[in-house]
Formats: sequence, structure tokens, C-alpha cells
Amino acid sequence: MRACVASLEIVVGLPNCELSEAYYNCRYACLREPLGFPSGAERLEDDTEAIHAWWETSDGEVVAVGRIHLIPNDSDGSQADHAGPGAAVCPAFTPLISGDEDMRPAVQIRQMGTREEWRRQGLASGLVLALEAAAISHWGAKTGWLQARITAIPMYESEGWVKFGEEYDVKGIGPHYSMWKILTGEDFD
Repeated sequence: MRACVASLEIVVGLPNCELSEAYYNCRYACLREPLGFPSGAERLEDDTEAIHAWWETSDGEVVAVGRIHLIPNDSDGSQADHAGPGAAVCPAFTPLISGDEDMRPAVQIRQMGTREEWRRQGLASGLVLALEAAAISHWGAKTGWLQARITAIPMYESEGWVKFGEEYDVKGIGPHYSMWKILTGEDFD
């Protein structure tokens, strides 16, 4: 079944926004339930500090979600992949290890998911662009970083993201590549 994108609205919530159960239900259904994770693994400790974006139907069903957070200046971006015990730690973004302040403020996109029947209609691209714009406006973000599942790489590349480094496995989730994007038009060579 194909769904009609015209019946959707994109919503952006800044840090400390109240996220609905529909938001978390979508995140769980898209990202954690298919991997056998228990309910609750979709909630992250720093969700209140992040900017969230989601596509919502006119009757309040959330069909796609994503979030972006500010990477602290003393961080290389490595962190647990999900809430709960036994979470795999995603690797550092190597360029941030050097402490290059010109790349800061740096942000990371995480928890991107679209319900099966709504995929391949541009919703994820819309979320990425909305998250980038909100991070630039709210934090003055200069660079964006993410860890992409192999199947999502073409979508991110279509929005200007570039993969770097070697493929790696996030335990319990699968193969990933790190990706980044200059958000400000600056040159970091």
C-alpha cells in the first residue's frame, strides 16, 4: 500500500519539547522492534537536549522520525547506540578527535526511521533537511555527523552527506559507515 505524502505535515521540536507517545511508538516500530529490542530502547537519555523532527498524518499518526543533537566540544561523538543494558558503543568521528574548533559547533543525526508503508517517498530526506536547518538556526551548527546503516547511505548522499572511514558493525544492528556534511558552506581543508 502506498500512502499519500500530501496528507502529511512535518513537525520540528526544539530541545525540551514534549514528545508524544506516537513519536516514540514510531521510533520503536521502525528502529528497535525489528531487531528484537525491548520497549524502552527507543528512548535516549539525551532526548530532551535534541531537536526532533517527524512527519505526522492529519489524524496524529507519526510515520517518520529523526533527531539531531549538539556534540559537546569535549566529545568525539562516540556514544551508546540505544538505551538499556548491553548497548553497543558507536565509534568516534575521527575528524573530531583532533579538536579542530573550526568544525564546531558539530551536530549528530540519530534515530532516523520511516514506517514501511511510507518509505521511498522522500520523507527521510525531508527530515534530514529540516533537522539540518533547525540545528543551524538553533545552535549555529557548522558540521553534521552520523552513523548510517548501509541501506540508508544513498539517501544521505543525495542530500550532500559524504561517507568516510571503513565499514564497521554496530553490534545487534548491523553494518554502518560514518558520514559527515559541511552545513555552513565553509572549507575545512
